Amino acid sequence: MSGLRVLNTSIFLFVVFLIQETVIARIKFPIDGFSLYLAVLMVLLSLEDRSGSIVFGFIGGLIMDLSIAADSPFGQWALILTLIGYLFSLNKESIGDFTQSPIVFVAFISLASAFALVLYLVIGALLGQNNGTLTHLISIVFANSLWSFFLVPLFLPLIVKTRTALLSNRERI
Repeated sequence: MSGLRVLNTSIFLFVVFLIQETVIARIKFPIDGFSLYLAVLMVLLSLEDRSGSIVFGFIGGLIMDLSIAADSPFGQWALILTLIGYLFSLNKESIGDFTQSPIVFVAFISLASAFALVLYLVIGALLGQNNGTLTHLISIVFANSLWSFFLVPLFLPLIVKTRTALLSNRERI
């Protein structure tokens, strides 16, 4: 993986983060919200090779830690998304089976986003954060999974084409 590719993918993730913070976060979704950034990052992590999923999980987590809405210690999202990138890298062959069928891939991305949110809540509880009532937290995780399942198919072709464009010539082979 080249340094230029890491830089280009990081810029792409930062642009998606800015869209999330300036546009998507202001939309009033029924039930609760939707994280486009988390869904895009899960798509990228699932399509990366072993080292790429860990590296982009860490970089994506650092970018997500910049969020104004995150009332968490800096680095918590970096830790969580690095762990998820590590899990993706360990199970790379199994994840490859999910990417073959679009509906299964979208369901996998929705469940991965839900797992990231649950892991965020568990680590937050271990750090002593008060995140709200259990019913509210369950509704947030459920709503994000639901909206991810319905909205990711709209963005998935664009995400995959952008990722392919960010690959170097050597990596495309």
